[in-house]
Amino acid sequence: MLNRRSFLKTSAAGLFLPALIGRASAAESGAPLPIPDIIDLRSGGLESLDAIAGKTAILQGVETATVGYSQSFLGPVIRVNRGQTARMTLGNKLKENISVHWHGLHIEGAQDGGPHSMVAPGETMDAVLDIDQPAATLWYHSHIHKRTAVHVWHGLAGMMILDDPDAADTGLPDTYGVDDFPLVVQDRNFASNGTMTYAPQRAGFMMGYRGNEILVNGAIQPEVTVPAGLVRLRILNGSNARIYHFRFDDGRSFQQVASDGGLLKALVTMDKLTLSGAERVEIVVDFSDGKAAQLLSLQDDNFEMAMMARGMPAPNAIADDGAFEVMRFNVDTAKPAITMGLPAVFTDAPDPDFGEPVRRRFFKLDMMAGGMMGGNGGMAINGNPMDMDVINQEASLGETEIWEIEGSRMAHPFHVHGTSFKVLTHNGQPADFATTGMKDVVLVAGKSEILVRFDRKADADIPYMYHCHILEHEDLGMMGQFTVT
Repeated sequence: MLNRRSFLKTSAAGLFLPALIGRASAAESGAPLPIPDIIDLRSGGLESLDAIAGKTAILQGVETATVGYSQSFLGPVIRVNRGQTARMTLGNKLKENISVHWHGLHIEGAQDGGPHSMVAPGETMDAVLDIDQPAATLWYHSHIHKRTAVHVWHGLAGMMILDDPDAADTGLPDTYGVDDFPLVVQDRNFASNGTMTYAPQRAGFMMGYRGNEILVNGAIQPEVTVPAGLVRLRILNGSNARIYHFRFDDGRSFQQVASDGGLLKALVTMDKLTLSGAERVEIVVDFSDGKAAQLLSLQDDNFEMAMMARGMPAPNAIADDGAFEVMRFNVDTAKPAITMGLPAVFTDAPDPDFGEPVRRRFFKLDMMAGGMMGGNGGMAINGNPMDMDVINQEASLGETEIWEIEGSRMAHPFHVHGTSFKVLTHNGQPADFATTGMKDVVLVAGKSEILVRFDRKADADIPYMYHCHILEHEDLGMMGQFTVT
C-alpha cells in the first residue's frame, strides 16, 4: 500500500501507461462528439469488460497514452434493466490492481466493486449485479484506495444506463445517439508531447486537481448535430474535482427531468445548473428554433481562498463572466424530431417512504487533520483517515437514519455507496425534494442532512464506503467504511 510520499511521486507513466514521444499542436475544439459503444446486458447475456492500456487521438498530431475499459479511453455505456441479474467478466490487462465500482447501484457490498474488490493484473473477476431500483443514469469507475484519482484521470470510467421496462412511458427522447446523448464531462491537462499530465502539487491535493482542457466523451470541446426538437442530455461530472456551473451561451432555458437516483416528480425549468463531482443530471433542451448553441460553464470557485486558485489550471474564458466552452450543438432540421411537449409529471419518479429515522450520525470532513505532512495527507472523516482494516460505522438492514455531514474549508461532494438518499437540509434550510430528487452524492457547503435507508447487506470483509468525491481527498484519507447487517 502506498504511503503519502510514494503517492506524491507516483504518476501513471511506468505503471500502466507507455511513454509516448511526439509533437503535438495546440488543443483544438470542434471534433465530432464521440458516441460510446453500448454493452447491452438487458437480454441477459454474459459480456466482458477489460481494463486496457491504449493510445487515443485527443490532440492533433499525436496520440495520447490512456487507459479504458474495453476501449482505449473511458468505457462503453452499459445498459441494464431493473429486475434482472446482470453478469459480466471483469478483466485486468494493466500492470496494477483495478476495480469496477458500480456507482449508484443499490447492490450488496460484495457486488459493489469498492476498494476490497480488486482485480489483479492478468486476472479476471465475475460481476453479478442484482438490480432492483428505478431507471437512472449511473456510472462506473476504478476505486482502488490511494489510486482512484489517477485511474479515473487516465480513463477508467464509463456511464451506465438503467432502464425499467415496466415503468410508464415518459415521453422523453430515447433514441440513443440521436436525441438521447451520454455526456461524460471531464477536465484534463496535456503536455506538449501529448501526455495526459497528472501532477498535483500541494494546492492540487488540498483543493483537488483540475485541468485546463474540457473533454466530453474523451474529445476536447466537441460538437454534435441534433434534430430540431427535444434533445435529452445525460450529463455526468466525471472530473476529479471540478464543479461545473452550466448554462447555454444564448441564455436558453431547459428542463431538468432526472437526478442521480432517477426521474424527478415533475419538470424543473432552469437556465443554470451546478454539478459537482460524480453527480448526474438529465436535462431536455429544445432545439426546435433551429439555432446552434454552445454549452458553457462558469469557472470553478470551490477554493478555500482566492489565492489557492492562483496557478491552478483553468480553461480559457470566452465570455465576460469568465465562462468557458464545454461543447457545441448544431441543428439539422431534416432529422426526425420530437417536438411535442413533455408530460407535466412523471408517475414512476422515485419517492420512497423511508419511515421514521431511528438514529442520527455525524460526519465531519476534515482537511489538514494533522497537517499536510501527516501520513494521511491531512484528509480524514471524524478525525480518522481511511484504513482498509477499520470499520467506522455499523448500520442495520432496513433501518432509516439521518446523516449530518459537515464540510471544512471548501465544498465537498459526499457519496454513500449502496443506496440513494433524500437531502433534507443545507445549512439548516430545507432542501426541496421536487427539485433535488433521489441522490447518492450531496454537495456539502457547510452542513447538510440526508435521510438514508439501507436495504442491501455489506459485511466486514467487503464493506460499503462513504467519502468525499474530490478524488484527491478520497485517496488521501477522506473516506470511511460501514457495514449493513
